[in-house]
Amino acid sequence: MKRILLASAIILSVISCSRNPVTGRKQLSLVSEDQLQQMALTEYKTFLSQNKVVSNVGNKDAEMVRRVGSRIAKAITDYYNTQGKGDILKGYNWEFNLVDSKEVNAWCMPGGKVVVYTGLLPVTQNEAALAIVLGHEITHAVAKHGNERMSQEMVAQGIGVAGNVLTGNNPQVNSIFNNIYAPGSQVAVLLPNSRNQEYEADHFGLLFAAMAGYNPREAIPFWQRMQAMSGGSQQPEFLSTHPADANRIQRLQGYMDEALKYYKPVNSKN
Repeated sequence: MKRILLASAIILSVISCSRNPVTGRKQLSLVSEDQLQQMALTEYKTFLSQNKVVSNVGNKDAEMVRRVGSRIAKAITDYYNTQGKGDILKGYNWEFNLVDSKEVNAWCMPGGKVVVYTGLLPVTQNEAALAIVLGHEITHAVAKHGNERMSQEMVAQGIGVAGNVLTGNNPQVNSIFNNIYAPGSQVAVLLPNSRNQEYEADHFGLLFAAMAGYNPREAIPFWQRMQAMSGGSQQPEFLSTHPADANRIQRLQGYMDEALKYYKPVNSKN
């Protein structure tokens, strides 16, 4: 039976792989984007109802989060529309909220639901660095990294292999979704994705921030500040799904020339 499930999983993995239009990399995708966005919307609304959301009216930090996020969303939308790939953002209804929390964190769910924690702002220090973080988080969503991770875990658990139905009403599917997307499962600034996904989010997030008019060079001092926060106690990269900060900085420096080609400063604190 185990051999049959393994063979079925391998076959399913092959036939369910598609080339991601953002990154160009082949990905396993077993969950429809519509279904994933609906599950994300439910989780997002629950989170907002249980946490203190900072009003966008009259609060400069909340206004900054909305301004930076909206500019990045517009830049991404304009870019993919000009590339004839506007369907990448089908179903996206962007929202940007600042939540009162000491956590150094931010995230974006499928469908464009973005949350920044107030604890992140003393580390970003300026709009451009915040744009670097939001570009990264938004890339995780538009590049369907969560869908890929869910699909991999579903195959590992035999969901959809032995006649199981792929639906949001499936308790196993819901459990996998919550492990990946529930805010309580998130670590530091970033979702616990694979190192390959993290580097993709760094790369394209840097480009998106530059397209929005934010100086991509701000990525280096931001991650240096993050590195300093670790106090030298960060575990070796091969023991973590996250790239070591020093390795991430080196990669970002390698992406910089490409990002600068998209960078056209606008009147803002960037």
